Amino acid sequence: MKKTHKAVAPLFAVLLTIFFTSCGGEEEVGSENMISGADNKTWVVDEEKDASGQEQDLTDTEEAQNMQFYADGRFAMGGNGMLQTGTWSFDQTAKRITLQFEDEDVTQTFEVLKLDDDEMDLKAPDGTTLELEVKE
Repeated sequence: MKKTHKAVAPLFAVLLTIFFTSCGGEEEVGSENMISGADNKTWVVDEEKDASGQEQDLTDTEEAQNMQFYADGRFAMGGNGMLQTGTWSFDQTAKRITLQFEDEDVTQTFEVLKLDDDEMDLKAPDGTTLELEVKE
């Protein structure tokens, strides 16, 4: 099981990096409950852009992945038989979301460019952006 987590970690890091780089401009960033809803909320990648703003094609694996945020601060990320879990926190003032992966010394922080009830745009430290939408 640990081998799966280690193999999945780079893939999810890329996914999240892409996820957080998509939009620019002065978008509104909502509150923490927009991320998780009252209990939980599942997000999927809609679009990915590299640091220069070029749209990137999503692989079948990336399209199959989703991320579920729970109101108690936990998250689960997976797809295609892979699963990673951990905790998340949101700093609305700084417009940052931080993910701490369970059983790993890995923390990832992303700038939240836009957050409303059904869309979340994230920017990774390398400039990659991801546009996430709520899974229906």
